[in-house]
Amino acid sequence: MIPIAVVVCVMGGWCTVYLADTLLRSSSSVKNRYESWLSSNGFTLSPFHIKWHTGMFNRLFARCAHLNPHFLYIWFSAGMVFGVLAMFGSVVLLSKTLLQTLRQMMAETPEGSHEQILQVVVPGVNLPVSQLAYFFIAILVSGVIHEFGHGVAALREQVRLNGFGMFMFVVYPGAFVDLFTTHLNLISPVQQLRIFCAGVWHNFMLCVVALSFLFLLPIFLFPFYYTGAGALVTEVVEGSPSSGPRGLFLGDLVTQLEDCTVQGVQDWHNCVQHLSHNPQKGYCVHTAKLQLSWAQGRAFKRLDGTMECCGNNSLTDLCFSYSNNVESKLFACLPVRKTIDASRTCRTNTDCQTDFIPSLCLIPSLENQTRLIRVKHPPQTDMLFVGYPSHLQYSVSLTNFVPRLSFLHPDLPVMLETFCKYLVSLSGALAVVNAVPCFALDGQWMLTAFLEATLSSVIPERNNRELIGFFFLLGGSALLAANVALGLWMVTAR
Repeated sequence: MIPIAVVVCVMGGWCTVYLADTLLRSSSSVKNRYESWLSSNGFTLSPFHIKWHTGMFNRLFARCAHLNPHFLYIWFSAGMVFGVLAMFGSVVLLSKTLLQTLRQMMAETPEGSHEQILQVVVPGVNLPVSQLAYFFIAILVSGVIHEFGHGVAALREQVRLNGFGMFMFVVYPGAFVDLFTTHLNLISPVQQLRIFCAGVWHNFMLCVVALSFLFLLPIFLFPFYYTGAGALVTEVVEGSPSSGPRGLFLGDLVTQLEDCTVQGVQDWHNCVQHLSHNPQKGYCVHTAKLQLSWAQGRAFKRLDGTMECCGNNSLTDLCFSYSNNVESKLFACLPVRKTIDASRTCRTNTDCQTDFIPSLCLIPSLENQTRLIRVKHPPQTDMLFVGYPSHLQYSVSLTNFVPRLSFLHPDLPVMLETFCKYLVSLSGALAVVNAVPCFALDGQWMLTAFLEATLSSVIPERNNRELIGFFFLLGGSALLAANVALGLWMVTAR
């Protein structure tokens, strides 16, 4: 959950702002100057809400609206087509998401939640507190680009722009444009549609730009970072199985998990998944080495049915099973690092008969679902991990980018990657949600203008068209509200 300190800071900050505002307004000596300053600078204060409105960017909007009239006509016409498709597509997407959520609610375990395209985000629950800065900055950038699209489209259609503004509600930032309503009502429905669809269109294009930057990031950073050599460790969770004197450290370059080559972060995840979904591999050990190192231990069954032969809870010994020509299955408690050092992996004894030295295939006898994984990170000694592969996977943070120079920080590419991913996710979500035909969202005005443009000749009565639009908006609002309510329940209650 959200740390109490964060909640206290947020509540304390808002209480301080509200208290200061109340004191200044109640003071007879500074009340007039204070209210005059707020009014002249466009600030409006209310509990848990700050709004700023300005006309200083009107000239910038006007310049952008007259850069290339022909291109802008094509641009916003394409946005209108996209917006209409997104309006209907968002309903399909929300319906699918709602059905998935209902299936998960009725299931015993909430499997498959990661397959949902849309998910409710709750800071501290399914959003790490450490990444809140990425989250809020991406929301603000997405909101500004969204409103920029509305403003430029409005000026291009000869609708006056009164101003641009930004706000903060509790901790969520946002932006808005103030359009002259009279001008907006005088233009044709198609022109209105271009304006109303411009926001979701610009959010979609922001997704495309961020996604392109994400894919081209290795090229942009090539003079400073290289990729393809392995996965660079940027963080190791303290106290995890991956930490310790023989574990992984910041700056280590992981190149292999057992026989699975690691050239990047995706390879790391693929290798861990491969090792977890396949039986434990064995290691070829020379028979002479086995006899010299062999320490017989009485084998006994664990509760899960697997065999154990090391009864002293040693941190260096491990129980291995093997077979020879006499007996089908034997067990030996051996020092694990010495036993598998420089050994190749195997499944059966046949895999080890590749040289003139007799060898046997020794397979670690572990509890179900646990694995012995040899992690190579030269020039350091191999790390030997024993446990659940998922614990290894999520106890280490990695990056594809390796600095060419020592003074370059390995976290810079990670920060750029993370921000781009948040920008893609949140800008895309803003486009989808705003396109929903729902009261108080862009979808409401998009639907109204669309019905006016398409049904005015079929249904002459304006009241009838408005009634059709009302029922569509009612259904869209209920669909969005159901997704949000059930999504919150799934995130917090499950």
